[in-house]
Amino acid sequence: MLTKMTSSDYLDTFKSLQLDIAELIERLPNLKHQQFIQQALTIIIRLASHNIERLDWKILSSCLADMEQGFELFYTYRHARKVTIFGSARLSSETPEYKMAVDFARSVSKLGFMILTGGGGGIMQAGNEGAGRDNSFGLNIKLPFEQESNPIIEGDSKLIHFKYFFTRKLFLLKESDAIALFPGGFGTQDEAFECMTLSQTGKFSPIPLVLIDKPGGDYWHSWSKYIHHQLVKNRLISPEDPSLYTITDDLDVACKAITKFFQVYHSSRYVGDRLVLRLKTKLSASEVEQLNQNFSDILVRGRIESSPTLPQEIQDETFEFPRLVLYFNQRDLGRLYQMIAVINQMGAPLSEVKDHSELK
Repeated sequence: MLTKMTSSDYLDTFKSLQLDIAELIERLPNLKHQQFIQQALTIIIRLASHNIERLDWKILSSCLADMEQGFELFYTYRHARKVTIFGSARLSSETPEYKMAVDFARSVSKLGFMILTGGGGGIMQAGNEGAGRDNSFGLNIKLPFEQESNPIIEGDSKLIHFKYFFTRKLFLLKESDAIALFPGGFGTQDEAFECMTLSQTGKFSPIPLVLIDKPGGDYWHSWSKYIHHQLVKNRLISPEDPSLYTITDDLDVACKAITKFFQVYHSSRYVGDRLVLRLKTKLSASEVEQLNQNFSDILVRGRIESSPTLPQEIQDETFEFPRLVLYFNQRDLGRLYQMIAVINQMGAPLSEVKDHSELK
């Protein structure tokens, strides 16, 4: 006869499972991130005790499978800076936008960057073509009726197929150090706005966002007019938020917008409620004071300060980099981009800065 498990029985069982998980983790060959491994396994065990549907388990397991292949692929290339190219899958190889994307990908590849695309046709194929098979990735999506891999990346070990759009987009953004957008439809628009939204909310580090058109084209200028006439004019975004992106039909301008972004600025992260900017060279006290005078409006409290590596960052590979720490209001993202532009003009003279912007 079956007996219903009481809350006490459940608690005892859960504690026993936690001990089993701890024992299992001790047997793992790599315990560097033991805390997070145990947390992930505990969440799965907790879920197993809830009444969730079979479909929920399918979604969870498919998400984990998507992320597993992404994490495994990009770990090898974690020190290479990458540029993600977005744009229409419908543009043929005869269009000026396609040819522009090929030339752009070729140009940034020569600067040492790798290229990420969605692995399909149109602008995605142009990006892989310009970068070349060895220097590009394809992050495709499994669909029942379309989105075959383009012939440039097909069969390459750096081509992976995701089940879900959101896990695919996670890696297209997470692994990227710059975004280049060419003309496209709803998907391209979505990707442009999501990049800015994630940066503004602290879920995505500031990176250069370059909107590239065919020579003489007005696709992005028309888009920017909407931004100014509707969003800025009606105070739905800050007046400085258009500083988040660069619009150009010139390849030299597009490439410089990316390389200059990493001239002194290296990367950033949040530690608690503090934004930490890692720099390639230390700023002088007078330069930090200048930042405080010009950008105090983006602070919730306190000042912009030079800082050694914080205790929470000891295991970070950038622990030797000088830092700036500030309580950013997470609202004036355009002003933050303006401050990064000023920082990139500071520090050591240009000839003294080791310009390896393609390396993390």
